[in-house]
Amino acid sequence: MKKKVDLSKLAKYGFKKSGKTYLFKTDIVNGDFNLTVKVTESGEIHTELIEKALNEPYTLHLAQSAEGNFVGKVRDEYNKILNDIELNCYEIDVFESPITKNLIKYITEKYEVSPEYLWEKFPNNAIFRRSDNSKWFAAILTVKYSKLGFESEEIAEVVNLKVKKENIEEILSKPNIHPAYHMNKKSWITIILDGTMNLKEICQYVDDSYNLV
Repeated sequence: MKKKVDLSKLAKYGFKKSGKTYLFKTDIVNGDFNLTVKVTESGEIHTELIEKALNEPYTLHLAQSAEGNFVGKVRDEYNKILNDIELNCYEIDVFESPITKNLIKYITEKYEVSPEYLWEKFPNNAIFRRSDNSKWFAAILTVKYSKLGFESEEIAEVVNLKVKKENIEEILSKPNIHPAYHMNKKSWITIILDGTMNLKEICQYVDDSYNLV
């Protein structure tokens, strides 16, 4: 799953900017080692682990063949730091369409919820749920156009939203709106996020869906 770095979160985590890289230093294994983590603006991670007693780089933790309690402890603490940095400073970045990215930004900022990636088998599918009742109000998916009734096997980015049942026929008559993919077609719709429909109109459907659930 693709992830991208959030540079503002690096600063909050404790990274210091140095030129075009961000540096984070910490001691591990009872202070016997100093770990430096360097993150570039594109999100690449580079590390250097120094064994203080010898003032030399330590690399055994990177060799999977290296065994033993001590190297295992070094490896565990090293990986724990990197995993924590990834968890706190990186965001999942699986969608490519600018309008999809802007829609996610709108939802996360207005409703203060984050996308949830629930399915290991479908890592490019995300849902949003209300924080008060845990009900889904939007799902952003990647599906083949053929699943929406087209002949193309190319991948489309879409959003599923709930609408009023009495308005479903009128709404489906609009361009780029289709019967819901993998949802109840009596009260859900699918909008293709290819720029045909402007973001403002899509956001209105998001607001309606939020209120309906």
